[in-house]
This record gives sequence, C-alpha cells and structure tokens, in this order.
Amino acid sequence: MAAPGAEPPVRVERRGAICLITLNRPRASNAMDAEGSYLVDRHLRAAEADPEVGAIVLTGAGDKAFCAGMDLKEAAARGAGHGLVPGAGFCGVTERVIAKPVIGAINGAAVAGGFEIALACDCLIAREGALFGLPEVARGMVAFTGGVQRLAQQLPRQIAMELVTCGTLLPAERLAQLGVVNRVVPAERVLDEALSFAEAMLGNSWQAIQFAKALFNEAQNEPLPAAINRGHANADRLMRSEDSREGIAAYAEKRAADFGRTP
Repeated sequence: MAAPGAEPPVRVERRGAICLITLNRPRASNAMDAEGSYLVDRHLRAAEADPEVGAIVLTGAGDKAFCAGMDLKEAAARGAGHGLVPGAGFCGVTERVIAKPVIGAINGAAVAGGFEIALACDCLIAREGALFGLPEVARGMVAFTGGVQRLAQQLPRQIAMELVTCGTLLPAERLAQLGVVNRVVPAERVLDEALSFAEAMLGNSWQAIQFAKALFNEAQNEPLPAAINRGHANADRLMRSEDSREGIAAYAEKRAADFGRTP
C-alpha cells in the first residue's frame, strides 16, 4: 500500500457526468503495480454502477507516459502477473467490455499493458508523437491479456504481426491513419479534448449509446445476418423508449432533445 502521505497510485474525480481516472505513478512512467491495477478496477466498477456517470476517461499523470504496463520491478521481486484482475485483466479493463463508453486520453507513451488498456478503450485522443507498442517479446513475454487479440481485430495482419513479433513502436499519427486513434492533438490539449469528446457524446441518449456499443461489440464476433437479427430482437425496448419519444418530438418541434442525465 502507498505510504502515509504519499500520492495514491490512482486518482479518481468527477467532471460532471464523466468519471476521470488517472494512473498516478509518473516517476515509474505510470507502470501499474498490483495495488494500482486493482484500484483502477475498483474505480471502473464504481463508475459502471453509478447511474450519474455516463462515460469514463482514462489518462496518465505527467507528460511522459500514459502507462508503461506492469511494474517490472515488482514482477522481478514477486513474479509477473500479480496485477491481473481475475476475469478482467490488467487494471480491470483489458479482458472485459465495459457497458459505458471509455475514452483514453493518451498523454504519452502507451506500451505493453498500457497499449492493451488503450486498445480496450472505445475511442482514443492522443498527444502528438505518443508511441504505442507491445515490446513484451523483448522480455520473453506476450501481451496475452487482450493486446495481441485486439490488434488482430483492429489492424491489418502484416502491421499487427510486426507489432507483436518485433516489438515495433508506432506513433499516434500512424495509428490515426490506421483507424486506431480518433484524434491527435498537442500535449497540452489531450485531456481537455478527451473531456470535450465525452461531453459531446453524452449530449445524446445514454441508453442509445450503451445499446449501440453493445450491438457493435456483438457484431464484431458474429455473421452479419445474426448481428442484424440481434438488433431487431432488442429494438423494441429502444424504439419505444422515453428517449426515442423525446428525440422524435424534439426533431418535430425543432428543438434540442432533453434526455436527462441518467440512462
């Protein structure tokens, strides 16, 4: 545990309807030890359960790194893997799908487990020149808690294979070209841009956002006809919801829709 008076390894705060979680070990490039990993998981689960939270933003402290993965000093002393949350992975995010949208504010290098966290986010706002990669192979390891698997889904085979077998680092600008990063902005604007992105998203129906995310995630893993059938099977509860009635009425009345703050 953190020493009395020491900074906690993870900070959490509310910015309106957004839960902002900050990896807070800048002197260690925000590498997360077991304590930090479990704290992130705890804060994520609390945000998921809070009806006043519509979206989650993950970022890192300082201007050097978003996250350098697991704490290798701890791994050398205790063995690797102590920061993997059962059923949820590194920091409680890399092996599961969170119902609410998660935006990564990538303030610096996102490597190893840090890249796995970034790949698990729904959208990414990254600082100019931020490097991403999975260098585990240089340490005799593999990014098996989601990194390799998500790259297989998100990148062309040849590029993904270079990342997972050579440990090549790619800048944010290249990943934006490949469709992995949404926005690349100057370092001083990363967090503000991510929060603005989340706020704009939450101007829409929270219920519709979560339904759309769930449908998208399912559609990645099933044939198109099955995915369309899934949409039809769940459409009634959305198309006849209070939010849908409000959205249609607002359009007809030429005004902004008021969906309220909670899903």
